[in-house]
Amino acid sequence: MNAREISEQNERLILCNKAMFSSETAGRKQPETESDLRTCYQRDRDRIIHCNSFRRLKHKTQVFLIPKSDHYRTRLTHTLEVAQIARTIARALRLNEDLTEAIALGHDLGHTPFGHAGERALQELTNTGFTHYEQSVRVCEKIEKNGKGLNLTAEVLDGILHHTRGEEAHTLEGRIVRTADRVAYINHDIDDATIAGIMCEEDIPLAIRNELGHSKSARINTLVISCIEHSGDDIVLEKGVAEVFDELHEFMFAKVYTNPACKGEEKKAIEMIQRLYFYYSENPEQMPEQFVAIAKRDGVPT
Repeated sequence: MNAREISEQNERLILCNKAMFSSETAGRKQPETESDLRTCYQRDRDRIIHCNSFRRLKHKTQVFLIPKSDHYRTRLTHTLEVAQIARTIARALRLNEDLTEAIALGHDLGHTPFGHAGERALQELTNTGFTHYEQSVRVCEKIEKNGKGLNLTAEVLDGILHHTRGEEAHTLEGRIVRTADRVAYINHDIDDATIAGIMCEEDIPLAIRNELGHSKSARINTLVISCIEHSGDDIVLEKGVAEVFDELHEFMFAKVYTNPACKGEEKKAIEMIQRLYFYYSENPEQMPEQFVAIAKRDGVPT
């Protein structure tokens, strides 16, 4: 047997029967010869890591749009934190860690600059609407590799598409990423807001801290353990923990996400995206060559 076949055999020995086995993938839109070295999900992970869109995540900011410190999260560091949390959960549940990691690394490839402010700007501008998760799939299918796409497996694309809201992913691995994404961003947003002087740990209501933990690492540990201990046919948190986690999100919305200190640069960001959108819609030939070709193929907004 070659290395891939050994890996596939090991999956059968190690993973639980609810896992998505590499050998049972629904495949790719464009059939390919299998690798001798890597399973299909390992190949997807590597394709994502090496693509242009993944590298561009390092310049995309999140809650704090124009940070003045090197220690604020970017979309890239967020992605790596999601992948780490998701892999921990997948390994403990004996689910497919390679599939989980590929979905996590690709889940925000289509996210706009300036976080959700950029996403809202494009939602208002486009006739068809805009969501970063649909754009992430489009990046993987139609934009990367000069419009050829990465030709990822159906399971990875499904996990990327359903990582944030609406219909759940069809695999438990994809559902892990949905949970890991929320665990990561709420906790690192607390960290960033503390660096910015907007809040401190003691501002979080005591009842929430007593339930989830009094530090970032303690909260992540509580949430990850709750997910591992209470997931079975689905990926869930224990009911009480989930309710308190929702309360933490509500606290962050009031304290941070709507705080003028975070929203102060949002108007500039939206105006920048609007100007770029209108300029390139009217002058698509001014875009980089690979995007001009995609615009000719798919058309431009009217």
